Amino acid sequence: MVTSTDSGTGAAAPNASGAPPGQPPSRFPYRTIALGTVGSTLLMLAALGAGGILIRDPVLGHGPLSWIRYGHGQALATALLYLGFALVVWAWVRLGRYVLAGRVGTRPVLVAAACWMAPLLVSPPLFTRDVFSYLGQGAQLLHGLDPYADGPTELDVLPDVVLNVHSLWQTTPAPYGPLFLFVAQGVVAVTGNNVIAGVIGTRLVLLVGLAMMLWALPRLTRHLGGRLPVTTWLAVASPMTVIHLVGGPHNDLLMLGFLTVGVVAALERWHAVAIALVTVGMLIKPTAAVALPFLVWVWANHLPAERSLTRRFWRAVLPALGIFAVVFVAGTWLSLRSFNLGWITGLQAPTLIANWLNFPTGIGDIVYNVVHLVVDVPSSPFVTVARFLAFGLLAVVAVRQWWLSRHGGNEAIFRMAVTLLAVALLAPPTLPWYLTWGFVIASAFPWRRAHLAVVVAVSVFLVLVYYPTGEQAMYDWWFIAGVVAASAYAAAAFLRPDPLGLVAAWRGPAEAAAGKPTEESTERA
Repeated sequence: MVTSTDSGTGAAAPNASGAPPGQPPSRFPYRTIALGTVGSTLLMLAALGAGGILIRDPVLGHGPLSWIRYGHGQALATALLYLGFALVVWAWVRLGRYVLAGRVGTRPVLVAAACWMAPLLVSPPLFTRDVFSYLGQGAQLLHGLDPYADGPTELDVLPDVVLNVHSLWQTTPAPYGPLFLFVAQGVVAVTGNNVIAGVIGTRLVLLVGLAMMLWALPRLTRHLGGRLPVTTWLAVASPMTVIHLVGGPHNDLLMLGFLTVGVVAALERWHAVAIALVTVGMLIKPTAAVALPFLVWVWANHLPAERSLTRRFWRAVLPALGIFAVVFVAGTWLSLRSFNLGWITGLQAPTLIANWLNFPTGIGDIVYNVVHLVVDVPSSPFVTVARFLAFGLLAVVAVRQWWLSRHGGNEAIFRMAVTLLAVALLAPPTLPWYLTWGFVIASAFPWRRAHLAVVVAVSVFLVLVYYPTGEQAMYDWWFIAGVVAASAYAAAAFLRPDPLGLVAAWRGPAEAAAGKPTEESTERA
């Protein structure tokens, strides 16, 4: 995935105009940014009929445009939504080629990301309905109910908020940290029963996490040896961030803000601050806790070297535990007005999701289907056993990665990113946006070109494996075949424009022979 030398993304030193030697002076990639902005606007408009629409829609429910939510109207909206997604991916891939060629700096990437995110700030939820659960659980806390004991269906107020929570989460406890429920409570306190305002308000709050990432990534890249344009293209302008984290939206964005700033603080020897920040991230989404043991090694290796590693470790871990305990207890108490640890048991709720995107669940399903050809048996024991074995494997991987990081520095951060990815893939459930936990940290390392192409394919795949409505598409095998083909084509287009020669065939041999300008020559970043 990443490499210690930037052999794949390295470029010759730029000339005075900012372009590498031998290339013409660059211009701002207006058309690429506009292409993605058109796509993002289509996503926003089409989501009114094909996204995570409201059960009772006060905007379109009974108006002249209500047809977009049903039948052929919804089919048209779905087609437009996928067209918008294709334009966003096309623009992102083009921008990535310019970045690797050294013809785009960080500023155009950030402008592109901002333009692509802007329409989605007011869009219905895309490829998920999780934000409605956030609002429902925040409403529970606001009205004196324990979100870790019961689901939003227990509320007898704010009917629109409760009605739009997915049926799977109506009766299940919240799996999120207490600090995030406190944030959700604040949003609902302002927006009340207005679900549209609640969704927009949630996105605006989560942008705090994006702002923290934007502050941290340049510093993180400087420490870890990557190239900032590549890092921002991967971590900020990617469809995983633009569509999943912002368009979703998902609270992972806020957690990642605290995680990235915490990692920077650790590398810059502000160790107490680093432990406190990552603990706050854990109080938003518990996954951030995975980073804490790795940051202890970073701290230990910044201590005077005349002592043994074991003594330095204890000198780091003891204050780290103290800081963690203070922040954890204070954050929980201030958020819930009590020391309620129910959110730990609430982590079991997401395990109700079962699909093959989670490797052990998929393996359990395969074994079940083979056995089921001979014997009529239920599937749950196979999935349960596979998940149990995967937890054992995950424990081995996590402990090994932690031990390999004992010399601290960049190695510890790399091992931390690997472990975050392992948690996303091996611990149930695996949801597409979970892979951003490791990707965002890993984006600050050097990358090879071929590995970036794999990330392009994975990013496209992880958006499309869910329908725009938020329901999984993973057992619609013809659809998944199309998703795999689209993902592979996006990766190939990243490595070489028009890999199938479609544009050349459309232009015809005469125009090609005449040397008609291509996108690479007419739009120089």
